[in-house]
Amino acid sequence: MSLKFFNTLVMKLSSRGMLNRLPDRYYLKLMFSVRLGKKLNLNKPQTYNEKLQWLKLYDRKPEYTMMVDKYAVKQHVADKIGAEYIIPTLGVYNNFDEIDFDKLPNQFVLKCTHDSGGLVICKDKLNLDLSYTRKKIEESLISNYYWHGREWPYKNVRPRILVEEYMVDESGYELKDYKFFCFNGVPKFLLVAKDREKGKEAKYDYFDENFNHLPFAKGHPNSEPPYFKPDGFEEMKALAEKLSKDIPHVRVDLYNINGKIYFGELTFYPASGFGGFQPEEWDHKIGEWLKLPKTNKE
Repeated sequence: MSLKFFNTLVMKLSSRGMLNRLPDRYYLKLMFSVRLGKKLNLNKPQTYNEKLQWLKLYDRKPEYTMMVDKYAVKQHVADKIGAEYIIPTLGVYNNFDEIDFDKLPNQFVLKCTHDSGGLVICKDKLNLDLSYTRKKIEESLISNYYWHGREWPYKNVRPRILVEEYMVDESGYELKDYKFFCFNGVPKFLLVAKDREKGKEAKYDYFDENFNHLPFAKGHPNSEPPYFKPDGFEEMKALAEKLSKDIPHVRVDLYNINGKIYFGELTFYPASGFGGFQPEEWDHKIGEWLKLPKTNKE
């Protein structure tokens, strides 16, 4: 059996839930090898990706479940930095049939509270494909995101549908993400994600804490320079610092609309710890910034 065939087989088995009986530790070792082509060292993790796997297993604070719930986290964030940073909620529902689309504005965003990817952006309600929207949302509702990468905070999040106000930034067609990678409350670098509309190739650019472009890519190509620091950048850093306090590592995702900042979400394991760096040395450099907490391993 070739390595390529074996890796493809493992991915298929995982996507069909046929590896769910594997304990987290062994599942992560297997997937780390398949996804990154390396052996996972959990006893002495060194790289960023290795340390994210370690955190999945050993940094299990109960409040993390609330913090990855896209609806429940809003009150938590409002208490810490203020309600003015929260994107307005238009409704929260247990199932698709509860949604009264007639009462929604012409533009809105549908997302599931418990996963990643269960998202529908409606820019024109009259042309919304309800059949596609129902299918995507209902498939997300019955999916448990935990099983894909054993990101345990998602395991017990209550599945719901969140409807939010539609927003667009200065581009006029999208809402760029400013994703701050924070280590024990210190934002060390950020990712600016843009061009994620259908038909476009997403661009990911990384910057240090002073908004100097960093020379690496991860999953998507860089965009072309010049790069412009957004208005309110220092405020975004300060907010990320507050929201990441006392957490070994979390990514704080923010939006910036002409200097007005909004909270997006908290992400504990970017790319589930399976994202390769180009060049690879950055996996080690960033790993040095992540100081693992002392804990009693189970």
